[in-house]
Amino acid sequence: MTQTALVTGAGSGIGQACATALLREGWQVVFVGRREHTLQAAIAAAGAAGLDTTKATALPCDVANPAAVRRLFDTVAQRFGRLDLLFNNAGIMLPGTLPDAYSDEAWQQAVDINLNGAFYCLSNAFRLMRTQQPMGGRIINNGSISAHAPRPGSMAYTATKHAITGLTKAASLDGRAFDIAVGQIDIGNVASDMTARMAVGVPQPDGSVRPEARMDLQSVVDTFLAMVRLPPTANVLFMTVMATKMPFVGRG
Repeated sequence: MTQTALVTGAGSGIGQACATALLREGWQVVFVGRREHTLQAAIAAAGAAGLDTTKATALPCDVANPAAVRRLFDTVAQRFGRLDLLFNNAGIMLPGTLPDAYSDEAWQQAVDINLNGAFYCLSNAFRLMRTQQPMGGRIINNGSISAHAPRPGSMAYTATKHAITGLTKAASLDGRAFDIAVGQIDIGNVASDMTARMAVGVPQPDGSVRPEARMDLQSVVDTFLAMVRLPPTANVLFMTVMATKMPFVGRG
């Protein structure tokens, strides 16, 4: 039986790479993001790489909208009959800002997408996984190195990513009775458009601006797949994958 996965933030970066890797592994993959044309472009790129995209579906959704998320998961259940994997990946990073300089709107946007959106997706995945037959599935939350240690000026991102750790721990505990494995991948300095400035120089805790090492995106995909390929009886609760020379251990 073909397994079904849903990946949020699948139109670019980590989400696109992991969704594409699942296609390569033979999964039915639902690409989720806010803009349909971006999702369709991601699927087209997978096709151009020689993959069978008949198992790829683009379903636009704003994860910050709880009603829209519920409709998304209802659609997945109706079309595919079950959900075996959620990669809770969607998120935003705001420009560096001191705590007293956040606008109310910017703070709320970070919380709505990074935390509330992750919860809405997790709770709806839980709803499907614990009632489907056979019961169960796997949820992987995208935490971040910022789920452990902040960067200067990153209070909104850091607070929401610390909260993802709480979601992971609580859902992992609550999922035991329903064969739902919940884990978290914490990624540091992957080479992408979002981290291009790191190669030039980013602020450090001592006030300096220095370039930081980055790792290839394939390293993240390989780590993600290692979690996905585990049998239902095993779970990686937390996995950190990062550029070897990034300033994390001893940051600050």
